[in-house]
Amino acid sequence: MDGLQIRGSIPALVTPFRGGAVDFDALASFIEWQIAEGTTGLVPCGTTGESPTLSHAEHYDVITRTVEVAAGRVPVIAGCGSNDTATAIAHMAHAEKVGADAALIVVPYYNKPSQAGLIAHFTTLAERSKLPIIIYNIPGRSVADMSTETMAVLAKLPTVIGVKDATGNLARVSAQREACGADFIQLSGNDDMALGFNAMGGIGAISVTANVAPKLCAQFQAATLAGDFRTALAINDRLYPLHAALFSDASPGPTKYALARLGKMTPEVRLPICEPSAASKAAVDAGLAHAGLL
Repeated sequence: MDGLQIRGSIPALVTPFRGGAVDFDALASFIEWQIAEGTTGLVPCGTTGESPTLSHAEHYDVITRTVEVAAGRVPVIAGCGSNDTATAIAHMAHAEKVGADAALIVVPYYNKPSQAGLIAHFTTLAERSKLPIIIYNIPGRSVADMSTETMAVLAKLPTVIGVKDATGNLARVSAQREACGADFIQLSGNDDMALGFNAMGGIGAISVTANVAPKLCAQFQAATLAGDFRTALAINDRLYPLHAALFSDASPGPTKYALARLGKMTPEVRLPICEPSAASKAAVDAGLAHAGLL
């Protein structure tokens, strides 16, 4: 799929559980709802999908099912990252085999690789798979932070097409635009910064809030991409308390609580994530009400 079609509101999908197992029926229904509400892409098996707690078999089954249900209607960007290059290669091989449109590859976490290590890791993945790669730079979780200079080197590889930027530094958008070119896809990884991110050259968000408010997030993104920032600001004001509430406890606990309130799935999470606190639940309820969703 043409990389330019990767834009707009793209939820980092939660993985529904029931009785300790992946609830594939709930996943299918959830994806259908997302597409009907205007979602423009899907990311299975990201952090919000609790990928660290999924077995490899579950990980692969979730990606396969997402591709099957999406059926080419929106691009599927499969979470394929690992802190082990060989494992990331295996994840990409499966995603490519079952028809995913691209791979989201997080900067290797815990190992703290050097910039040279990052170049070697992503170059190896690009050499071993034909899947387009979107780099996921999230130093708050991975510790390692991919520099703009490193990203510019990787952007020269034909299959490295963009970045999900969760650095929290809006100036990176301009720096990366200058270093990697205006066609390099930049997606926000922070819902609360998506308005400014797109104003500075981004073309979408890989979003947590879009799990819960897909129509509003899609409308918000469409407004920014049309240059209608007055409308986008009004939607952002509706969504901002929800953006904050969904991170008022360890993610995706609050998001799954919100989805349970909306009747989409159970609130079940896997350890070490646990049920959100009473204060977090109250914040989610208030955020849903403020957005007009409850």
